[in-house]
Amino acid sequence: MRRGPAKQFDPQEALGKAMELFWAKGYAATGMAELQQQMGIGRKSLYDTFGSKRQLFIKALQLYSDTVVRQLFDELSKAGSPLGHVCRLMRLAEDYNATPESKGCLLGVGMAQCDTSDAEMAETLRCHMKGIEEAFYKTFQRARDVGELDANTNIRDLARLYTVVLQGLHLVGRVQATAAVPRSVVNAALNALERA
Repeated sequence: MRRGPAKQFDPQEALGKAMELFWAKGYAATGMAELQQQMGIGRKSLYDTFGSKRQLFIKALQLYSDTVVRQLFDELSKAGSPLGHVCRLMRLAEDYNATPESKGCLLGVGMAQCDTSDAEMAETLRCHMKGIEEAFYKTFQRARDVGELDANTNIRDLARLYTVVLQGLHLVGRVQATAAVPRSVVNAALNALERA
């Protein structure tokens, strides 16, 4: 059987462009014609390579997790003070979400628009969020092990708190007109960490 012609585009590059569009507009507001134009490919190529819009979005979520969220993991797993890394990460999130260029977080945009009856999509988003929670959990565990946190600190609760605060910060950042709100949120989160 003869193979079809080679793809005239880079699937990974096209997926990255789709991810950026979903990130800026959200799943519901992004149309297939827009995706084709953004990705620089035809309708048939889009469907043959990525499947439906829904399947493309799930692939875009995975790419986002593998690239953007990966930076979070890298920041938290550096050598040095675990709590110092958490503080630095939160300040970076504050700075990012205090600018008009903030698009928030693709996972948060996905959760905000998720059809609650779509069990597969909900599970996909839960898995990605669980990865962020686990990154915080391991960081707080190291902090407890080196004495930066009290031995009785419930680090699972702390990891969940920081996951939700970070996600909320990104969602608010999409529409925030002043740097004061992200700053006060991060200040409160870090003050709670000091008392833990």
